[in-house]
Amino acid sequence: MTTALSARPDVAAYLQQMETLLGLTLDDARRQELLAQFSRIDGMAAPLMAFPLDEHQEIAGVYQL
Repeated sequence: MTTALSARPDVAAYLQQMETLLGLTLDDARRQELLAQFSRIDGMAAPLMAFPLDEHQEIAGVYQL
C-alpha cells in the first residue's frame, strides 16, 4: 500500500500482506475476486480522496476514551 493520497495502492501486495498477517490461505479464484473488489472500491473512493479541502476545513477528529 502507498501512503500518498495521489498514488494508487498496490492491492495485490496488500492482499498478500493480509494473508500473511491473518494466517490465511486464499485460493486463486478468491484472490482474483478480492483483487477485483478492492480495485472497484479504490475506483469509487478516488474522486472523494482527490477532492481538495479548503484550508479552513479540517478532517474529522480522532476521538479517544
